[in-house]
Amino acid sequence: MALFKKKNQTEEKAPAAEKNIDCKELVLAALDKKMEKGNLYDGCIIMPRGFTIDVKTGRVEDKDEVKLMQVIFIVTHDDFDEPLIDPVDAQGKTFEEAAKMAVEIFYGGVWHPLDQALYKKSPIHIPVTYLNQRYNFDMYAQSIVRIGAAEKGQPTMLVGFIKNEIPKYLGSKKYYWLRIYLAKHRDREIIEIRINGSVCTELSRFFKSYVDSWNAENTFICEKQYAIFVQREDDQCPFKKETVVEGAKFVVEKLINVKNNDEYMAMANELDQMVGNKDLSAEIRIFVPEIMAKLTLGYQEGDSLFLLDGDNKIEFKKTQLRSYFYIQQVILEFLNQRPPQEAVQSIVGKSVAFRELRKIIQSANEKAKAEGKNAEFAPKDMFVPGTAYKVGNENYKAW
Repeated sequence: MALFKKKNQTEEKAPAAEKNIDCKELVLAALDKKMEKGNLYDGCIIMPRGFTIDVKTGRVEDKDEVKLMQVIFIVTHDDFDEPLIDPVDAQGKTFEEAAKMAVEIFYGGVWHPLDQALYKKSPIHIPVTYLNQRYNFDMYAQSIVRIGAAEKGQPTMLVGFIKNEIPKYLGSKKYYWLRIYLAKHRDREIIEIRINGSVCTELSRFFKSYVDSWNAENTFICEKQYAIFVQREDDQCPFKKETVVEGAKFVVEKLINVKNNDEYMAMANELDQMVGNKDLSAEIRIFVPEIMAKLTLGYQEGDSLFLLDGDNKIEFKKTQLRSYFYIQQVILEFLNQRPPQEAVQSIVGKSVAFRELRKIIQSANEKAKAEGKNAEFAPKDMFVPGTAYKVGNENYKAW
């Protein structure tokens, strides 16, 4: 049974609607006019207090005299570990109208709560306890973008559906942002919840009955809300994102050729010296093969991590451990280079999840065969609540 697969990475290229139309320039002009406190400089908008707004355009089409435009707004700041990315679909009778619509959607959905955070307007206190550490956040979330029939009546505060879950997803970073995107057309529904750009699959269920209640038989309905979370204290983390990325790239390269425990320990010692933090070093060594297994084997995994501490199993969320998605970014970039299958297998073979899944699948297939059933289980049939891990360092501190 083949447990490894390569995904089709072919890109669909959209034809340009009008080659002489520079949609990015149209969006930047509309954005410059809308953002009264900003300045257009070198192809982006410079805002007060260190915020920068960049713009990219995706698919552009001209359909039945309606101009369609996909715009990606990218907000950066020195205190952001990841850029805030907001994809927007807009339309109009002209490309100028579509550009203005895209800016209005971005302004109402993203910039309004960010502006609230900048000037500390109407904050809502969110206390967070994470692995015996306490953090205090202020939440800013009052704007909702609505498209379609759902515009009738009073808007629903989408963050209210998960108000008790939100603290479970916040960790030690200075900034977090939550993006709730709900859409429906006929029987097709989209429920996507992201924190700092990462999909949180377990939060979708809180919105299912709400989206089910929409009547979208003859129209497209969409609702979107952002919430911005700002920690009251300054970021105290002893390492930078760049340190994690450098360490993860080193481990990916080394694990391809590690054949025995002596070579593994030599790699671990070198990594300790490189990153200067043994707790971080352990996280990188543990999560590189586990994330590689998750991304290549195709099994479904929940949002949780489980820290094994003696007889205790402490559950928290992947979004709370800041190194996790830095490492995942490195793995995704590695896989996008289409490495040899043998290299991927070498890394995945060092994953605990891979070894356990192989045992479970083999046992299930043997049982089905003994019962005369014509069934074969594969990783795609499996759901794993999360990744369990153990760090042997005394007084391990997770950031």
